Amino acid sequence: MAENQKNLCAMIPAELHSRVRTAQEQAGMTLSAYITELLTNYYEGGTEKMEKGMRTMAFQMPEEMFIRLKKLLEQESRRTGKKLTQKEFVLGLIQRALDEAEREGAAGHGADLE
Repeated sequence: MAENQKNLCAMIPAELHSRVRTAQEQAGMTLSAYITELLTNYYEGGTEKMEKGMRTMAFQMPEEMFIRLKKLLEQESRRTGKKLTQKEFVLGLIQRALDEAEREGAAGHGADLE
């Protein structure tokens, strides 16, 4: 443990625990970093600091789909030897879809994404 840090343990409802862990995984952060950020934001006025030019996108999905996604991420992580996060996976899907739509638009299909 780093200097000037203390452990904080607390019993919380199982549903809240699940929500926190899901959000923490989606953020691609360690639990310590995620909880530190949450508490810091709360005590410093609750404003989330984001990098310039970044936006947050959040959504819910069916439990079955979420489980399938987690299995796929685990398989890809084992296959490549590098942990693939949900964030990286979803951003990759969006980037490919945008690139494809732009290629189709440039090919004369008349698609205008702006």
